[in-house]
Amino acid sequence: MKYSEFYKLIEQHGWTIKGGKGHYKYVHPDFDYFIPVGRHKTKEIPPGTLHSMLKDAGLK
Repeated sequence: MKYSEFYKLIEQHGWTIKGGKGHYKYVHPDFDYFIPVGRHKTKEIPPGTLHSMLKDAGLK
């Protein structure tokens, strides 16, 4: 999955961007933490990183 596809997926589930310098910081009103996501729109997300981000987002 590319980063651009992940942005769309996570935003469909209520996550929004709240700043960040090197990474986007996605926050959700139901969770008390943020998910840092790299700013590499066209690159593929490494499998382990993708799994971790999906798990943190409550999508896996």
